[in-house]
Amino acid sequence: MSFFKPILHNIQKVVQTSIPTYNSNPAATSMGSVDRQWLWNVFQRVDADCSGQITASELQSALSNGTWQPFNSETVRLLISMFDRNGDGTVNFDEFAALWQYITDWTNTFRSFDQDNSGNIDKNELMTALTTFGYRFSPQFYELLLRKFDRTATGHVNFDDFIQLCIVLQILTAAFREKDTDLDGWVNISYEQFLTMVFQLRMCVGIA
Repeated sequence: MSFFKPILHNIQKVVQTSIPTYNSNPAATSMGSVDRQWLWNVFQRVDADCSGQITASELQSALSNGTWQPFNSETVRLLISMFDRNGDGTVNFDEFAALWQYITDWTNTFRSFDQDNSGNIDKNELMTALTTFGYRFSPQFYELLLRKFDRTATGHVNFDDFIQLCIVLQILTAAFREKDTDLDGWVNISYEQFLTMVFQLRMCVGIA
């Protein structure tokens, strides 16, 4: 299964032990001349209006979550915002190259935890993934995560929702650690500080 509609080459299943990291700096994205030419062809196919920029809607059309449903628009906007260096709401070719590598890493990560090859992540697989990433949550919190990110209400999360879930957790964890100065897993903040964190994070991830 390919999560970039037929244009993404097959990726071998590898074991991932950490959440993929991203670097929006094109200079940090390394690829050979052949790969770059191949990726340029991909970019041109995704760039439906031939503008030289890929919009969120164009990227959404090019991505597949393994179902007949459209790729989660919130996840697409989140990905675009992470790699859109000039803030124009689109990605150029160099930004797309970094984004493509990031999605490739997420594809490997998703497949490594989809133990039954169902094309989705159930509760047990989600627990395994997040525990491997270093998170320690209660069963009740995993139920909450499923209610929040299981858009299909089928008891599992698809590829696009899994990406969003993990990125949001990363962002929330980073914000918490800024306040957890003694690293004991507890913070003492005022009501206004709490509200500030919530609103800043909602603006950052672009979701409710």
